[in-house]
Amino acid sequence: MLVPALAARVGWRKRWLRAWGVMVLANLVDLDHLLADPIFDPQRCSIGFHPLHSYLAVAVYAVLPFFQKTRVLGVGLLIHMGLDGIDCL
Repeated sequence: MLVPALAARVGWRKRWLRAWGVMVLANLVDLDHLLADPIFDPQRCSIGFHPLHSYLAVAVYAVLPFFQKTRVLGVGLLIHMGLDGIDCL
């Protein structure tokens, strides 16, 4: 929650609270974890495993910031994928 809040404050000064809210909602992509068995595995890297964490999905998320209407959501999703990627190291 802290990284999206910081990104919202820096990138959207006048509407940072709304931007932060959208970025927090981007965490709903974790619902795809419910499709896995077991749902939580501390040894599993979610990038490339879960459908909404696939490399194709991440490529789509990387395009979203280039469009004004999807910019905040795209940044939120990329932050989420980046933080999930750290767990894979």
